[in-house]
Amino acid sequence: MPKLKVALLIISDTAFKDPSTDKAGSILREVFQASDWDIIDVSIAPDEVLPIQQYIIKWADGENYVNAIVTTGGTGFAVKDNTPEAVEPLIHRHAPGLVHGMLSSSLAVTPFAMMSRPVAGVRNRTLIVTLPGSPKGAKENLEAIIKLFPHACVQAAGADSRAIHAGGVKQLEKEAGVEGPEKKDDAPPGHSHAHHHHHDHPHSHGSGGHTMPIAHTKPDDRPQQSNDPSAGPTRRYRKSPYPMRSVEEALNLISQHTPQPQVITLPVGESLIGYVLGEDVTASEAVPAFRASIVDGYAIRFPTSRVFDKGVYPISMISHAQAIDLQPLKEGEIARITTGAPLPPGADAVVMVEDTVLNSLTEDNREEKEVEILTSEVKRGENVREIGSDVKAGSVILKKGEGISAVGGELGLLASVGTIEVKVYKKPVVGILSTGDEIVLHDRKGELKLGEVRDTNRPTLLTAVRGSGFDTVDLGIISDKPGALETTLRESLRKVDVLITTGGVSMGELDLLKPTLERSLSGTIHFGRVSMKPGKPTTFATVPIKSSTTGARESKLVFSLPGNPASGMVTFSLFVLPSLHQWSGISPAGLPRVKVTIDEDIRCDRLRAEYVRAVVEARADGKLYAITTGGQRSSRIGSFKGANALVCLPVKDGVVERGELVDALIMGKLIGGL
Repeated sequence: MPKLKVALLIISDTAFKDPSTDKAGSILREVFQASDWDIIDVSIAPDEVLPIQQYIIKWADGENYVNAIVTTGGTGFAVKDNTPEAVEPLIHRHAPGLVHGMLSSSLAVTPFAMMSRPVAGVRNRTLIVTLPGSPKGAKENLEAIIKLFPHACVQAAGADSRAIHAGGVKQLEKEAGVEGPEKKDDAPPGHSHAHHHHHDHPHSHGSGGHTMPIAHTKPDDRPQQSNDPSAGPTRRYRKSPYPMRSVEEALNLISQHTPQPQVITLPVGESLIGYVLGEDVTASEAVPAFRASIVDGYAIRFPTSRVFDKGVYPISMISHAQAIDLQPLKEGEIARITTGAPLPPGADAVVMVEDTVLNSLTEDNREEKEVEILTSEVKRGENVREIGSDVKAGSVILKKGEGISAVGGELGLLASVGTIEVKVYKKPVVGILSTGDEIVLHDRKGELKLGEVRDTNRPTLLTAVRGSGFDTVDLGIISDKPGALETTLRESLRKVDVLITTGGVSMGELDLLKPTLERSLSGTIHFGRVSMKPGKPTTFATVPIKSSTTGARESKLVFSLPGNPASGMVTFSLFVLPSLHQWSGISPAGLPRVKVTIDEDIRCDRLRAEYVRAVVEARADGKLYAITTGGQRSSRIGSFKGANALVCLPVKDGVVERGELVDALIMGKLIGGL
């Protein structure tokens, strides 16, 4: 296997002006060389967003990309610390586990690790990690995660994930040279199976694909007949038996039948990311738990009722940032101390090393013996972080309803006070399957036969659900045949809390999903049509399923989405996501709604509300502007390419003119800037 390539970026105004002042670059170079990496570039950038982004884009984009980019500096809270703001918008997929690993490693050294704002993730095929500017901190952070870099880089470059994981986690740990915790006997083996595919083919029953369906009779003129699948196609409905619901009515029904959040207990760790707290969390410990120095210098003890005089003092002990036993500091003596280290008992303040000069060394010339303190203006408590000054024991550090984000701040706060476990709201497990005998795997080799369609919806929805922070079960493709459909649906509902299906909900003779849910599974269809475009046949149902553990009946949710790709993604965003959020305690549920100014004339539908895929941009005038992504046909999944919003068009005979304000549901990051 060829060497992996890494580029190093030192971010510092000082080093940019005078490269000789940089100390971190050489240290990181040594760490990578020891791990047999090919260092292709080491550059220095000022603490400014644009130069940082230019280096990252140069190294990560194009054919000559590097496997990893590591930056050092600019991750703190200083006004000039811009690294996270520069790097985060460039990342396509975030890596919260690496962030957590770095913070956990640093927190073992000093609580001040909570003041770092690291970012990690993947852009295209390149892993990007930001390290602190301190040479010591940068080295500690890098050494905590570097053994996992090859695994991450190989996967990011497009390697077969299934083949990589074939030997199991223990084999991966052995190859990486890391050790994991002992696995419990009853723990299931880890399994990762993700798909990321994009298609632009219709997936619907009887839609005809590229032309809009046209009916030549009015609904009221068509006699309603039996919907019993066993009666054959001649007896199927010519008119839907389900009343047309407005979007608002559909959302209300979903909210009514979505279970209320259930509280569970989870250990504090990476697995908490994406969960919402089910109760307030109080600090069991104070931070800091001891009086600590905030500078490198010397701890001093004030004489009784007098100021501390400058002069020469003997050093009686040394205090580093680690667990040690310290003797009381006597009057007339001082203790050398590092940032974050505990003050000896009896110490009143800390003098900065800058306010001292070395007076003499020990006989072996290896330690300081006496130090002259140059100032008598030191006050009691100066340069000291008192017990509980950051977090008081017993105080509420996180409130019920707050989420645990991938940035890591909440996890760092929980870890800092020794929290072992917390109560959170359980997240539902989501199963996804495609229906239709005409549907074939997206990656099946060879040409399609007449009538076959590659499965677009399932991999797209799997990605969307996982990207929203929920566990998924890939249930594959099922047949349109009634017996096979019933068996697969019943087995699937035993595995998941929420089932998402696509296809089989229109008026074709093979669209058997609704009758199967009602007649075979004793389900209740709460709505089977919605007055919207695209997504009219969207169906929401609840099905009672006997629990395999308790034996009690549990109500499972079923969202049957249209087969056309764009319809499926619109209805997922509009209906499924709010239900998943409500179940998980996320509030407000669903996509955020904002007002946008339309930047083009858009024709409306006079009968149904329409949800148009669009790009929303923030401009210098402080307003949000929206422009559509082109053709909005329901089978055109390409209409989602680049889209970050759904523009909500009203029912109207005419157009929404350029410059008008309308609502939009935001699906992703806004582009542009104010």
